[in-house]
Amino acid sequence: MNSPKTVLVLCTGNSCRSQMAEVILNHDLAGRVRALSAGTRPQPKVADWAIEALKLANLPTDGLYPKDVNAVIDESIDLVVTVCDNAKETCPIFPKPVPRLHLPFHDPHGEPLESFITVRDDIRVRLIPAVTDALGL
Repeated sequence: MNSPKTVLVLCTGNSCRSQMAEVILNHDLAGRVRALSAGTRPQPKVADWAIEALKLANLPTDGLYPKDVNAVIDESIDLVVTVCDNAKETCPIFPKPVPRLHLPFHDPHGEPLESFITVRDDIRVRLIPAVTDALGL
């Protein structure tokens, strides 16, 4: 069996969209993908409604915390996915060339739980097939 491909989901704050994407990729593509997430300017904590939206879908939330992209820059990454325009524009240069995919999602910060649920479901519908296709899985 091949080892899982590593996907880095990059956002600005690493407190909502990228965190949900990391959890969803690790759950839905378990064994084929190892997802990480990071931010170009990480927030102090993961958004409460992002955690709640994941829990409502019976997805794991233990150990989630915002990480700076510099914490994962030396990982062996097979694909970088930017989920916001700011992260796309400020995406760092990695030690080796890494394929990139830009798939923006609405930022629900400051909105009600329902917005986070909508974004969670949009991530699942659009990101899973895009990553599967990009990695040839």
